[in-house]
Amino acid sequence: MSHEVKVFEFDPEVKTAVTKFRTREEKTSGALIIRFDPSKQLLVVEKLHDDISAEDLKKELPQHLPVYILYSYFYKHDDGRTSHPLFFIFISPTGSKPELQLMYSGNKRRVAEELRVKMVFELRSYEGFTEEWLLSKLHDL
Repeated sequence: MSHEVKVFEFDPEVKTAVTKFRTREEKTSGALIIRFDPSKQLLVVEKLHDDISAEDLKKELPQHLPVYILYSYFYKHDDGRTSHPLFFIFISPTGSKPELQLMYSGNKRRVAEELRVKMVFELRSYEGFTEEWLLSKLHDL
């Protein structure tokens, strides 16, 4: 039995919010939380955080639902330079409804491409989303 994955459409405000998020001038880590809204049948911006660590962010997210996160990580290099790499992170915790996991995972690549984010990662739990994990991904590049 095959399952057809629902293709997510974007609320027009998502792309506007992503553009603003990419060009923000804060010298901090920030996050844009994007979820599927079943009542609208669209991907919507759930929340914008202008200054939040990975650890604080994961405390705010419902631990049983999949989510897309656009995370701008404030990174200070050993030589004093700073950068803000942009991560697209899909978190699909064990225990989420299988239909939701399938919908989110089936759309992950297309959503990342649509938002023009190159660093795409997936986690199976919120516990794995830490600053150490982000640093390991930067060093793997």
